[in-house]
Amino acid sequence: MPSASRATPLIIGHRGAPGYRPEHSRSSYELAFALGADSVEPDVVATKDGVLVLRHENEISGTTDVADRPEFAHLRTTKTVDDAELTGWFTEDFTWEELSTLTVRERIPGVRPSSASFDGTQGVLRLSDLAEVVDAAAEQQGRPLGMTVEIKHATYFEGLGLPLDELVAAELSRIGWNGRSELVVESFEKTVLVGLAARGVSAEFVYLVERSGAAADLVARDGGAATTYAAELTDAGLDALVGVVHGVSVDKPLVLGDDDAAGTTDLVDRLHARGLTAYAWTLRAENRFLAPRFRRGAADAFGDWQSEFQAVLGTGIDGVFVDHTDLGVAARDALVDRRG
Repeated sequence: MPSASRATPLIIGHRGAPGYRPEHSRSSYELAFALGADSVEPDVVATKDGVLVLRHENEISGTTDVADRPEFAHLRTTKTVDDAELTGWFTEDFTWEELSTLTVRERIPGVRPSSASFDGTQGVLRLSDLAEVVDAAAEQQGRPLGMTVEIKHATYFEGLGLPLDELVAAELSRIGWNGRSELVVESFEKTVLVGLAARGVSAEFVYLVERSGAAADLVARDGGAATTYAAELTDAGLDALVGVVHGVSVDKPLVLGDDDAAGTTDLVDRLHARGLTAYAWTLRAENRFLAPRFRRGAADAFGDWQSEFQAVLGTGIDGVFVDHTDLGVAARDALVDRRG
């Protein structure tokens, strides 16, 4: 199990460096490391033939050119994923050979037009492709670099006969990442993390927690009686996580607290008191993503990101997920310098 607190928080490139390049693209990950990231976070979903690919969601119309590809028009469909009805194209309906012909694009081009200028220039990556990027960057920089692998929609994929605990465990072993100290595996569903541990995966297991609702695996099992995320963040809820996971990663407002109030919550301290690591997501520089007290100017302009980033980092948190890796590194370094 990792230590309860890191002396210097990790800067984790959220889907690479999506403030500058389309998320989950090769250049996004390479740029994240070039800008100083300690780790990068890939979201993992599966293809029809069980290949692990990197997409924020299994529905891919917003992040690839699939809608412009007439040969795949027949695959457009409507599905319910974790109680949400979605219409589009889904990774589990493609083989890897088919999916590998697509190119990636910026998810929010109106906010990040510079990133969108790279649309259509790069293909979809597999988890194994990212492992090669990480290892190459680590060798070049002469320091350990990590992957923080998020497993998406595990209960949903299990129902399709694509058990992600089995697929991820096998792939991590195949590419030589099982047991590496730089490996973190996270999910909004604890059952897949427990399944990975049972399959012999050695990693830091981190439970992702939203501000509202309940985990999809618990809803599938318990329906309306499912324990909410809010209940899991009470003292009793955190006590129950000890020995099940190594850490907890939460939506940023759960660390910052009320939008209009100064200061931060005591969540990081409560996690550390139980020997659990603490993470927060996602730090972004644009005003539309900042807490109201840090916004300055137009919605898509950069606000007072320095103050928000340092407020979160100043809680003693173990790591933060950032879209603009260089800004996260700058905020952390300024905090370290102030502490002497």
